[in-house]
Amino acid sequence: MNTAVDFDPRLHQIITSHLAEIPDFPQPGVLFRDFSPLLASGDPFRELIAGIAQHYRGRVNAVAGLESRGFILSSPLAVELGVPMIMVRKAGKLPGHVISESYDLEYGSATIQVQPETVQGFDSILVVDDLLATGGTAAASVKLLEKAGGHVSEILVLMELKALNGRKHLGNTPFHSLVEL
Repeated sequence: MNTAVDFDPRLHQIITSHLAEIPDFPQPGVLFRDFSPLLASGDPFRELIAGIAQHYRGRVNAVAGLESRGFILSSPLAVELGVPMIMVRKAGKLPGHVISESYDLEYGSATIQVQPETVQGFDSILVVDDLLATGGTAAASVKLLEKAGGHVSEILVLMELKALNGRKHLGNTPFHSLVEL
């Protein structure tokens, strides 16, 4: 799917006007887009969450947040929608029975996990994260949530780094980015 089609156009402006650009972080040559100013903004952050919720109200029955910045967005969104929030975490961070999905990184691999009992029975899960870069984490989260007995209906990110072409890894899962960078 395309970017923010049928989202309130003010959401794009809220995000872009509250982004800080940090050069050479976390390493030289990288321009880090920090949305901390948005989180500290109060009313604009509330308006963003309300606007996203307006788009998804009645369309999803759970919200899955990807560790860690996805939690910051998915928690208030789930509350606003009145649906459960599912945590997709890095390996070793969840207690009890978990299932895992590993995926490749540029220099190595990573593993994410979920508690399957938090996923089972949800047939319209919205996956939420702050950023789509290479698409590895988002693609692995879809596989993981489906393996756990749920169904992912869409992926939503605040920002997408278009040059990295991460959406090619998302298959047929509908995808929305509110801001393309």
